[in-house]
Amino acid sequence: MADTVDNPVDSRVDDAGPTTRSPYPARFRAAEARGARIGRPLRLFGGVRGVDEALLDRIGHAFFEEDDAGAALAAAMRLPAGAPGRVTHAQLRTALAGPSRGGTGRKIGPLHAGDGEIGPLHRDRSINGPISVQGTDLGAGPEQGTELGAQVPDALRGFLSEVTRVPDWVDWDLVETGAAVQRRLGQNASDVLLQLSLVGGYRFGGPTDLLVATGALTGDALRRLAETQEWTVGLSEPGALRAYAPAWRATVHVRVMHALVSASFAGPHGASPSYDGSSDESPSGVHQSGPTRWDVARWGLPINQADQAATLGLFDGALILGCRALGVRIPPSDSKALMHLWKWVGHLMGVHPDFLVDDEWARHHINYHVLLAQAGVSAAGPRLAQAVVAAQADRVYRGPSWWQPWRARLERERLLSMLTVFLGVRSMGELGLPLRPPWAHAYLLPLNTWRYRVLGRTRRGRERLERWGQRRTHAIVASYQSERP
Repeated sequence: MADTVDNPVDSRVDDAGPTTRSPYPARFRAAEARGARIGRPLRLFGGVRGVDEALLDRIGHAFFEEDDAGAALAAAMRLPAGAPGRVTHAQLRTALAGPSRGGTGRKIGPLHAGDGEIGPLHRDRSINGPISVQGTDLGAGPEQGTELGAQVPDALRGFLSEVTRVPDWVDWDLVETGAAVQRRLGQNASDVLLQLSLVGGYRFGGPTDLLVATGALTGDALRRLAETQEWTVGLSEPGALRAYAPAWRATVHVRVMHALVSASFAGPHGASPSYDGSSDESPSGVHQSGPTRWDVARWGLPINQADQAATLGLFDGALILGCRALGVRIPPSDSKALMHLWKWVGHLMGVHPDFLVDDEWARHHINYHVLLAQAGVSAAGPRLAQAVVAAQADRVYRGPSWWQPWRARLERERLLSMLTVFLGVRSMGELGLPLRPPWAHAYLLPLNTWRYRVLGRTRRGRERLERWGQRRTHAIVASYQSERP
């Protein structure tokens, strides 16, 4: 496992005496040589030319920046009952359900039985598909005066204004084209987002330690993976990202959850942290009455703009390069549409405009510098990666019961084979994952060459790929959620 190198600028003492906080957290550029090594393929295939110190400085400062609208809403939701300006969970549920017809609207249910925090979207389990295929009031405008009452707290009103406002740069035709491109990618997109984006992101300390601290992906890995799969598949459904459509609500809901988690862990600046990510013990975090504090000086804010930019880059730029590595043809027009789709998603998630781009090569440039800014792997990374691999045995696959253990073993071996190629030998060792021969890539490359470079060049071929992609991704989602209530 790679050791994290201390950052020489984590604090400084001037001649006057007292220590002043650095403009960057200690993790900033703490393992820069390692990040450059991991980023060699990105630099080569992403067309990155040199190191931009101004961009690195911007990323470094972003570790201490947050989603302002989300933070204001979270602060209002954490006010004591009866306090002026307090936002209740009921008000938020009503707001995100949108204007209803006949007095009914789709609500957001509890995260865990007994706690009061907003949780996963309610889903109609009779519909075998992602949340985005369920009913919605597409195109309806907000009617907060009727739905929420006359006195809407300022924080909630400001947040709703933020997430319902459509910037001038949004091109809905391009968003819908991007969704169609992602549907055509099918299982390739699911593979890349799970392996290169999710597990690949576990190679760096900070966000992984927050995931362990909240219990995400370690306590109930299958459920968390199912929700992530549902969300990403839902984004690609037609019309799903218009205001109050299900995928729009799911995305805004994730933003609120991020803000609540960040508020729960950060505490007041300067508070003595009790969790720094170095322990193998996972504190209960937001699910306990006295949440542990986060080591802001070491990691930056719990959920910050630098990590938000990194996450967005794993979902757009890394998705494109990863699919190309699997033999998928993604021409410039498809790349532009896919990037535009994720730019709109990033806006809804509260990512700063500085990190919102719809040019693939601009994203690769940012992604490379994000790698340079990271710390090394922490103890949380292997725990999360191994939980993802182990979860393959808990999925329920199509076919007879006797076939389940064999299929589970096949999926686990396929996952490890693809991870070995995507992450490399050293990263697999750091995450404590066994190496496997690249047999999965060996069959995917010729298969995708036929699908995307021959069949996909015609309109009918693309339509066929889109139908295939939807069938495969819906089947993947169903396999993760078969045992869920």
